[in-house]
Formats: sequence, C-alpha cells, structure tokens
Amino acid sequence: MSFDMIIQLEDLTRHYEMGGVQIKALDGVDIEINRGEYLSIVGPSGSGKTTLFNLVGGLDRPTRGKVYIDGVDISQLDAYELAWLRCRKIGYIFQTFNLIPVLTALENVSLPTVFAGVPRDEGLEKAQKLLTSVGLGERVHHRPGELSAGQQQRVAIARAMANDPAIILADEPTGNLDLNTGMEIIDLLHGLNRTRGMTLIAATHDLKMITASDRVVWMRDGAIEKIERG
Repeated sequence: MSFDMIIQLEDLTRHYEMGGVQIKALDGVDIEINRGEYLSIVGPSGSGKTTLFNLVGGLDRPTRGKVYIDGVDISQLDAYELAWLRCRKIGYIFQTFNLIPVLTALENVSLPTVFAGVPRDEGLEKAQKLLTSVGLGERVHHRPGELSAGQQQRVAIARAMANDPAIILADEPTGNLDLNTGMEIIDLLHGLNRTRGMTLIAATHDLKMITASDRVVWMRDGAIEKIERG
C-alpha cells in the first residue's frame, strides 16, 4: 500500500446560522489521509461526519480552514473545476443507495461515465465488468425495485467506481442492511480498497466496519475526539 498523502484537512470548520443561533457542525478538524488508506469515521448523530464528507467531496464550502486533495486547495476551484473533481476523483456511496428507479443496474452504473464524456458503448462495457466484479453479473438488466437492499448497495458501489476515482466516500454504507448483508458489503469494500488501491473513507455507526479499517477517527460535537489504529 502506498502511503503518500492524498487528503489534508487544516483547521476545517463549518458553522451554520439557525434561528439566530450559531451551530458548530465542524470545529477545527486537522487530519492527513494517505493514498490507499481505509479510514472509518465514527460518532453519534450530529457529531459532524456528514458535514466532513460534504466538505471533502466539494459539496459544501468551509466557514474556515482548507481541504487539500492531491495538494490542491479545492476552495479555490470554480464550479466547473469542482464538478470535474467530483466526477473524476471522487466516488460516492450513500446509505439510501440513491439509484434512479427507472434505470437498470447497468444504466445506473454507466451514468457517471456519460457525465465524464465516455462513449456510450465503452461506458456500458465498463459498467458490465464492474457489476460482475461486485457479484451482479446476472442482474445487470434489473431495475432497483427488482433487487434486494444488498444488491442495490452493490450497484451503488459499482457506480461509485465507474470513473476510477482515487477516493471513495461511503456514508453509512451498511445503515439500511441486515447483519449478514452488511458484513458482505464490508468485505466487498475492504477487498476493493486492497485490490484497487483506492482511498476509502467510511462514515459509520457500524462498529463492525472498524475491524476492516487502517485507522478509526472518533468524532464528537464537530471535533476529532481521538484517532486509533483499526
């Protein structure tokens, strides 16, 4: 595994105004994340996990502080550059899968390649290979409603990898799954992290994910409480 740094957070802070009250969603986070690392972020609801994800993924801008990805301060990027970053460098996996109901698994997975300007046939071929790699080679023409929750999450994982991102952000990836299916998804993500060398950052309440992690970041009240080896 390579250990050169891919993400650096410096004094990362995000405050919101709500009803005249300042909410400190994230308050001065500093951390360096290595290329190819599997990092779990653990904490109760409201601890700042999702806010941290939104800032690393370029979906929100900090009140203060910096997010560097491959040495680039993403707060200095314009809307087009941020869209390119999200499309090419970052893959997202959500607790609720976020698949498009009217599209087949194959079409859902190939969608990011369309946005990246990949020719249609090439994108569909890649989507087929990705679905096969996550164990759904026989279900490519099924729509989300025809798949189990675990199968839908596998589609979401394949979609996240469609443009060969350097970073995968997984927000509660086992949150809507039963115990056995959740373990299957954890094993799948761990295997992909190791075989493909992608940096995987998982926000989770699921303590089973910790055993697969290189490091665990414990958060509370918008700040890092402690960092442990997995």
